[in-house]
Amino acid sequence: MSKLSKILLILAAVMCVIVLFVPLWSISLDAPQYPEGLELKIHPHTISGNVDIINGLNHYIGMKTIHVEDFMEFKVLPYIIGFFALLFLLVAFINKKKLLYISAGAFILFGIIAMIDFWKWEYDYGHDLDPAAAIKVPGMAYQPPLIGFKQLLNFGAYSIPDIGGWLFIGVGLILVFIVIFELRRKTQLK
Repeated sequence: MSKLSKILLILAAVMCVIVLFVPLWSISLDAPQYPEGLELKIHPHTISGNVDIINGLNHYIGMKTIHVEDFMEFKVLPYIIGFFALLFLLVAFINKKKLLYISAGAFILFGIIAMIDFWKWEYDYGHDLDPAAAIKVPGMAYQPPLIGFKQLLNFGAYSIPDIGGWLFIGVGLILVFIVIFELRRKTQLK
C-alpha cells in the first residue's frame, strides 16, 4: 500500500475514536407549543437531549418510553467502533491489500446493518402503539424519518447525522477512496 493509503487509514482510525465521544445522530422536533424545539441526540453509548419531555409527549400517543437500557446496541456499539479503529491501524501497519479490502467491506457492511437497525428501531417505536393511549388518530404512525423531514401531527421531525455520523460517513468515503486508489495503482504498476 502507498504511504498516502496508510496515512488515510490512520486518519480513519482516529476519526472512529472521536466518534466514541460525540453524538452520532440527531432527531429534532419542532412544534408551535415548543418554539425552541426538542432534540434527541443518539451517542454510541447513550441518548441525550430532551428525552424526558419527549417520553412524556410520546405517552399520550401510546409510544413506548425511550430508555438506554432497552437497547443492546448501546452496550456493543462502542466496542464495535473501537474494533474498527484498531483494525484500521493494524491494516496500516501490516500493509496487506487483501486485509484492506476485507476491512473496508466489513465497515461498509456494518454501516448498512446499523442503518437498517436504526430504521427498525424507529419503525417499532412509531408503530407499536398502546391501544389505550389518550390520543388516537386512525391509521397514524409516528415513525420519525431515517434521514430528512417528516410531519407527525403538529410536530415537524428532522433526522440527520450528527458529528459522529458525519465522521462515520467520512471514514466510509476514505475507505472507498483508498480501495479505488490502491486498485488503480495496482493496474498502473503492471
